Amino acid sequence: MGNFLAGKVVAVTGAGRGIGRAVALCAAAEGASVVVNDYGVSVDGESPTSEVALGVVKEIEAAGGSAVAVADDVSTMAGGQRVVDTALSSYGRLDGVVCVAGILRERMLFNMTEDEWDPVVATHLKGTFTVFRAASAVMRKQRAGTLIGFTSGNHQGSVSQANYSAAKGGVISLVRSAALGLNKYGVTANAVAPVARTRMSAGVPMELAEIGEPEDVAALVVYLLSERAREVTGQVYTIAGPKIAVWAQPRELRAAYASGGWTAEKIAEFLPGSVGVDPMPLLERVASMERAAREGERPNA
Repeated sequence: MGNFLAGKVVAVTGAGRGIGRAVALCAAAEGASVVVNDYGVSVDGESPTSEVALGVVKEIEAAGGSAVAVADDVSTMAGGQRVVDTALSSYGRLDGVVCVAGILRERMLFNMTEDEWDPVVATHLKGTFTVFRAASAVMRKQRAGTLIGFTSGNHQGSVSQANYSAAKGGVISLVRSAALGLNKYGVTANAVAPVARTRMSAGVPMELAEIGEPEDVAALVVYLLSERAREVTGQVYTIAGPKIAVWAQPRELRAAYASGGWTAEKIAEFLPGSVGVDPMPLLERVASMERAAREGERPNA
């Protein structure tokens, strides 16, 4: 047992398996009391069970830590609130929340149904909002706390996961909004974009050149939850095994101005050579993957 998070109370969603489980175990090992939330569903969001959350609680307790299970669905307001209420009723405070819960339902955009779009966005994006919303009200009064959302490199876009990509991009904007709105209350908000071997990453149709284990991700999360990261907010970090990286903040690249306003004709003449475009590296990567697939090879990422 360490003491990096000694005396802190942390709630982790999606904590029954994979990265969420590793975060919960690592936080407990570093001295935190942990609220273990997991609806216990399969990768596509079906067949919920409370056993997975209870199992992680037993692991933490067996190692000498303190934890309590909550099997609620955080895509509902009541579910997110219950995670926070459980922390308060069990431990009297809440110092950090880590929103890892997520599902996948892959389909090309032109074939995607409402039943494939809504649950993915609800679990990833709304599930982060419901917990952030409830937790931020508590942390504002405490004038301290940490919110951590989970995003993905796929926030750049994805061939067959428009639902997932849209949700993960939304998580980044939610985190940045939380960082801006809560900074004066001493509350930080950051996002983690992990690359690790999990149930969800097992289906990626390419060789991942940089990938690690859930425990690598947990180490970064514990740092962000700790007092050592009190000045870190509004950031997006990737961790992939030995690699750790920070993503750029959104910013304008180039601008142009027209006297008298713009017309479509003026834009057609002026924009290509003056403002131009920002190349999309993923387009070439996708093209390379398609070429490799035609030749019967497994593409690299």
